[in-house]
Amino acid sequence: MLGLARPAFRRDPRWGPFSWRAARERFGGTMPRKGKAQTKNATAPAVPSSPVATDKTGSLTIAVHAKPGSKQNAVTDLTTEAVGVAIAAPPSEGEANAELCRYLAKVLEVKKSEVVLEKGAKSRDKVVKILAPMTPEEALERLRTEAGS
Repeated sequence: MLGLARPAFRRDPRWGPFSWRAARERFGGTMPRKGKAQTKNATAPAVPSSPVATDKTGSLTIAVHAKPGSKQNAVTDLTTEAVGVAIAAPPSEGEANAELCRYLAKVLEVKKSEVVLEKGAKSRDKVVKILAPMTPEEALERLRTEAGS
């Protein structure tokens, strides 16, 4: 190598040792970050105000909060998030899930084969899909009458 000397890097004497804090104080604030502003203003998906809704395929879905091991099957409460259902079956080997589908078929007056557990096989919070042609209002009314009795 040739023994060329590199010029020494010189800082602006007005700055002294550089720091971002000093730069912010000197120029007043920070620069906006690229792309961050658009993500904060994006609209969030609408939260359903009812536990009964229709999905993309047009099927009816019901959000259920299961309470297995009860003395008898019953719709305990209706909230905006889920339908509380007490199930008279133990939560082992899918017995409570099968009993939940049978009970909801009876309450909604549809065939047992038209009530399918979509999500939450091992959770208390479940999503049940109804394959029968039914409106969400009709299903909600049947669940309300069962909860009231």
